Amino acid sequence: MTPATVARVLVDAWLPRAAEHHPDRPAVNALTYAELLGEVDATARRLAGRGVRAGDRVGIALAPGEAFCIALHAILRLGAVAVPVDLRLSARERERVVQGTAEVIDGAVIGTPASEARLRERHDLDAPAIVVHTSGTSGTPKAVELTYGNWLWSALGSAVALGLDPAERWLCALPLSHVGGLSIVMRSAIYATTAIVHERFDTDRVLDALVREDGPTIVSLVPTTLQRLLDAGLREPPALRWALLGGAPATTALQGRAAAAGVPVATTYGLTEACSQVTTLGAPLFCTRVRMAGDGEILVSGPTVAPGAGPVLATGDLGEWRPDGALAVAGRKADTIVSGGENVAPAEVEAVLEAHPDVFEAAVHGRADPEWGEAVVATVVADPDVQADELRAWCAERLARFKVPKEIAFTVALPRTPSGKVVRKDLQ
Repeated sequence: MTPATVARVLVDAWLPRAAEHHPDRPAVNALTYAELLGEVDATARRLAGRGVRAGDRVGIALAPGEAFCIALHAILRLGAVAVPVDLRLSARERERVVQGTAEVIDGAVIGTPASEARLRERHDLDAPAIVVHTSGTSGTPKAVELTYGNWLWSALGSAVALGLDPAERWLCALPLSHVGGLSIVMRSAIYATTAIVHERFDTDRVLDALVREDGPTIVSLVPTTLQRLLDAGLREPPALRWALLGGAPATTALQGRAAAAGVPVATTYGLTEACSQVTTLGAPLFCTRVRMAGDGEILVSGPTVAPGAGPVLATGDLGEWRPDGALAVAGRKADTIVSGGENVAPAEVEAVLEAHPDVFEAAVHGRADPEWGEAVVATVVADPDVQADELRAWCAERLARFKVPKEIAFTVALPRTPSGKVVRKDLQ
């Protein structure tokens, strides 16, 4: 019997398609799609002249902005694979990220264009497009190879979950070396809508953009940046349809504060291996399947899952289905604290601490203990007047005795990755 074969699925290349149908529409900041395509094709031909070929990996060591997006799309136009580099990494860490690349773009691409360069007019959905490195909360960042199909299905799923305005203006102040920021640039090209890309998160600049009548229709934030915007006076942004909130769990208090300020929040859970969003507003994305293992670990499958992580992605996160059918994420499986033989989920204790009116943020972790095996301890960002004994009493009223932190320390800021996740190992 002849083995079955699956034909490649080819789709029109996203950037040329957008430029053909919407040449004058802003693509990235003020750069129109026609202008972007012109810059991209010129850059692609210069890269080809420097020897870059289809299938090669090409690093991008540029700050977020127009130049980064031009480099990204130029690499894709050649059928090469983009490898974004986080500029905040040390020199040694960067070397690991770009290992095996044929070229690293860290400035203007110069050289003689290759007039015969073959620019891709189709995308093979099974072909690798971008290698994204995880944020590395517990060790060395891991390389995840995401295909054109992963990005397309992620964009479709996001549009179904959030709706799609033909005049969408999605503000990105996240790192473009991480999947949350990259997904905005990629989705905007697929949708032929506008990506507003800031080099970094600046509260005043983002606030100024959001309060304009013609401001962003969507903004991607993490809980810390949403809190900063609310502290700065954000209220009823006129054009905003959604503040997409991810990177870390958002407390009920923060969501309530946003609602009171007229900021529409869509909470999201996702990870690099699933090309960003897995659930939005608690529901799995279109064609994404979520189920629980026997120990409560979240398992994800579907067309957004990276080939190297599938067919079923064991996320390492614990969760449960709420009575309303929404997914509630309880935290990392590896973060579970075993104290006196009892399992303690840090996220549950953190939620109780953050419900205290004088606590702004909390992080809970285990500490080796000769009596209990592990002791539950907490680090909080709080009003200077609050005392540890008061917070322990607050927890004792709301939690089982073995979940109450044995110690509570205070700090001015929790250690976080650029994508907003707490780095628990830095709290040890």
